[in-house]
Amino acid sequence: MYVITVYDINEKRVNKVLKICRKYLIWIQNSVLEGEITKAKYEKLKMEISDVIDPEEDSVVFYILRNTKYSAREILGQEKGERGNII
Repeated sequence: MYVITVYDINEKRVNKVLKICRKYLIWIQNSVLEGEITKAKYEKLKMEISDVIDPEEDSVVFYILRNTKYSAREILGQEKGERGNII
């Protein structure tokens, strides 16, 4: 499955969350990562993030696509992050 992750995390924890996410996904720009991931790795990603965030203060959103056949990606302005094999 293909996952896009966006987050709003307190600055005390933001580097820990980014480090966890980068183990599984590709950093695109500030607070945004995306990539192909297995269901098992997705569950592990969520578990690791849950152990770090404060649910009363932080927010993490996962957009899950079954595939990218009907999706498109368009960038206005400067492209940030590691543009790799993004479909």
